[in-house]
Amino acid sequence: MKKDSLENLFENLEGDFDVHQTPTGHQSRFLDKLQIVEKPRTKHRNWMYPVSIAASIAAIFVLGFFFQNTTENTTGLASVSPEMKQTESFFKSTIEEELRTLQSFNTPESEALVKDALVQLEVLEKEYKGLKRDLSESGNDKRVIYAMITNFQNRIDLLQNVISTLEEVKTLKAFQNETTL
Repeated sequence: MKKDSLENLFENLEGDFDVHQTPTGHQSRFLDKLQIVEKPRTKHRNWMYPVSIAASIAAIFVLGFFFQNTTENTTGLASVSPEMKQTESFFKSTIEEELRTLQSFNTPESEALVKDALVQLEVLEKEYKGLKRDLSESGNDKRVIYAMITNFQNRIDLLQNVISTLEEVKTLKAFQNETTL
């Protein structure tokens, strides 16, 4: 079939179009059918209104909780710069790793030493929270940032010292047990 222009196409199809009049009363019957369909919807809306209000209130609480948590997470070194955020993340992951190592040494003989280390860590954590407040008040003062980094380093040093002491005690006990046999 060869390509006809649009005008030629309509000229060829001129008598084939359906152009009859709609029956009288068609519009009123159509509108009556629309009104019948709408009636069940109004009953459906009655119980949906309180449910939608409750869902909206729940969504507001969830969003408020989410934004509260995100603002708390952006305090500290992470609020200074992306590099400081990476630094803080590195220190936190290192501390968590050292804590897991320390917990692996938690035996009845070493329980007092582990508890003492955890108490000292809590003291350092309280100091860090105070430094976070100071940082937000001082407008990213470099001295406060340095103190925060030093706090992280002190925590890691504390954990490493306790772990090395526990390893030495464990090695000494193993050596004593071998010599007494």
